[in-house]
Amino acid sequence: MHIDFSPSRRSTVGAEWELALVDRRSGELSSVAERILEAVRPDGQDEHPKIKQELLLNTIEIITGVCDTVGEIAADLTESLDTVHSVIDPLGVELFCAGTHPFSPWYQQKVTDKARYQKLIDRTQWWGRQMLIYGVHVHVGLDSRAKVLPVLDALLNYAPHLQALSASSPYWGAEDTGYASNRALMFQQLPTAGLPFQFREWSELENYVDDMFKTGVIDAFSEIRWDIRPAPHFGTIEMRVCDGLPTLEEVTAIAALTQCLVDDFSRRLDDGEQLPCLPPWHVQENKWRAARYGLDAIVILDAAGKERLVTEDIWDVLDRLEPVARRLGCVAELRGVETILRYGASYQRQRAVAKEHNGSLKAVVASLVAEMRDGIPK
Repeated sequence: MHIDFSPSRRSTVGAEWELALVDRRSGELSSVAERILEAVRPDGQDEHPKIKQELLLNTIEIITGVCDTVGEIAADLTESLDTVHSVIDPLGVELFCAGTHPFSPWYQQKVTDKARYQKLIDRTQWWGRQMLIYGVHVHVGLDSRAKVLPVLDALLNYAPHLQALSASSPYWGAEDTGYASNRALMFQQLPTAGLPFQFREWSELENYVDDMFKTGVIDAFSEIRWDIRPAPHFGTIEMRVCDGLPTLEEVTAIAALTQCLVDDFSRRLDDGEQLPCLPPWHVQENKWRAARYGLDAIVILDAAGKERLVTEDIWDVLDRLEPVARRLGCVAELRGVETILRYGASYQRQRAVAKEHNGSLKAVVASLVAEMRDGIPK
């Protein structure tokens, strides 16, 4: 199977933000997505171009266009948020985003009535019905197909950093799981989800996809749900590692970090450098450590097994990427990563709220709703 990759303008960037709909009084998930999507649909169009449906009726997704800067992403997402709020405010519905809802039961949630979603649930059964999870995806443009797989492999070195910074799913079914990102380990139970294979040649990817089609595993390339994947139609590398992020500041911080990493890798490839990559067993271990321990994870940095506290390594990465951020015009947004390090990732903030309110997970949801509107409390 031949897979065309349509090169993009270098380091263009876009984001997809999955948002939960909750009842303002109870904090329970509210399956009103169809009503909201109909209300925001422009006259004469089948759907809003940037406010989309998702698997569950308690969820909507807002997406950006192709942006040159992360600042444009912020403006684009803000416009969509304002549109959604104009509809949900009179309904007593709020938005929040985290990797999971702390207490709403998965078995009570309604699936969107679309053939592709029904097929997914029919195939995956119990695991598919449990996908009450939310994430953030960031696309970064690549100007050459030859860069895709080396950049993907190099990004895997920083997957635990991104996962730890975004970890926001400590609770599942009203219990503290002991994990910073329970979502990360749940999502990988789906066929074709989880960590990507580390192919060396584009033809190996084509052969893999061909096998997946022939054996009926997938019907479309988009059904490959890797944590990091090529998006050939868009000409991007798509970073899908992150849990749902509660605030716009965190979304833009993660987008800036991703854009800077990819742009740095792209320029290093132009200079003839071979990008570093980790053995698959180290990549797998790093994912588990980041999911379990979040910003307290000790991650493996190289094939020799050198280890370091992830937060210490993030500070050094930020220093190294500052010139890249200046070139891309995202210095302020990249500094949002420092805000997460100083005030805590979402899983830490959620646990602090629960502790302050005698274990109340309703208070946790209320804090997530407040953060969506007002940002990280400082």
